[in-house]
Amino acid sequence: MSDIVERGALISGIGISRIGRKTGIPGIELTVESSTAAIADAGLSPNDIDGIATMGETPVADAASHLGTEHTWTGSPVGRWGLLSPVVNAFHAVATGRARHVLVYRTVNMMGGSVLPAPSAAGDARASPAPSSERVPSAAVEETGNPMADVPRLLAAHSYSAANWLALHARRHMHVYGTTKEQLGWLAINSRVNAALNPRATYRDPLSMDDYLSARMISDPFGLLDCDVPVDGSVAFVVSTAAAASDCDHPVHVEACGGALGLGGWDQRPDYPKMASTDAAAEMWSRTDLKPADVDIAELYDGFTFLTFAWLEALGFCGDGEAGPFVEGAARIALEGQLPLNTYGGQLSAGRMHGNWVLHEACLQLRGEAGSRQVRRRDVAVVSNGGGPIAGCMVLTR
Repeated sequence: MSDIVERGALISGIGISRIGRKTGIPGIELTVESSTAAIADAGLSPNDIDGIATMGETPVADAASHLGTEHTWTGSPVGRWGLLSPVVNAFHAVATGRARHVLVYRTVNMMGGSVLPAPSAAGDARASPAPSSERVPSAAVEETGNPMADVPRLLAAHSYSAANWLALHARRHMHVYGTTKEQLGWLAINSRVNAALNPRATYRDPLSMDDYLSARMISDPFGLLDCDVPVDGSVAFVVSTAAAASDCDHPVHVEACGGALGLGGWDQRPDYPKMASTDAAAEMWSRTDLKPADVDIAELYDGFTFLTFAWLEALGFCGDGEAGPFVEGAARIALEGQLPLNTYGGQLSAGRMHGNWVLHEACLQLRGEAGSRQVRRRDVAVVSNGGGPIAGCMVLTR
């Protein structure tokens, strides 16, 4: 396993801005808040940053101008690791010597949610795609094209959004395995319990099963409380070369990453209702000697409750069709349970930061800095994002 590229990187700093709904705070202001905090947390100054990677919303040139950085490497925004692609690109950049300290940020505004386009050949000359020797191979899935190619067909069938598309996955899972609406509810309830301990979380009031079941329907079987919470905010990380560990107060080490893009689109996989999460997880575990039983903390994508169920099964924390019983009663997934899950409140209660708050929380937990929601065992964490035809995940250690 000595040839695993990402092990040449570590996360040396983390930062997060104010989080809120309809705050009216300009995106650049939120970006500067999170990025300044991350750079300081890494023990660096803006002059030390020689790379920037982001999905948006703040353009790289604007962020660099406000922060005073002089970067020479710019990562591509989206790739086979889904919403975590800028972070994985940064891992590879520092591990292969193209940068030493990369700032990665994701800024969202709840009325926006845009993603920066990939740099073109005529665009930013500093953009540096991964060389072929760095791309992570995958026997499980080939990059077969545009994962959104089947969207026009879905729209023609009056299936207009991810809520509709993933509701189909959830309903199929219920039909095949007997998964229940109440089991989905236990995930939402556990997330709210954790959010109550997170001062940045958007929703912190107690949530009962009656509250969950009585929430208005969005797309059967998803009600309002099965869906993530749009917010304004920004999360940032500094990714540094592993050689910088001796200069870092609290390094978080990268063990392995996995990603998947394209196979089967949203609903044409032969093993439906499985998703790209299955392939991403298989790739990740193939790149490490660690096993699901070694994981102490799971921060798993929850754009909708069912996505977390899919990740629990894909990552091997339970068998196919067993996610419902696994979370039922929430004892196994509580802070003191077998697998503490979405310890900050997740996107369901804390807020939708497009798969980046999960990584921020994993780092806090591994560093032992999560305050009243800190778990006892904190050697290994798994982070995931995405669903449908695109997904990414990683194992981190302290």
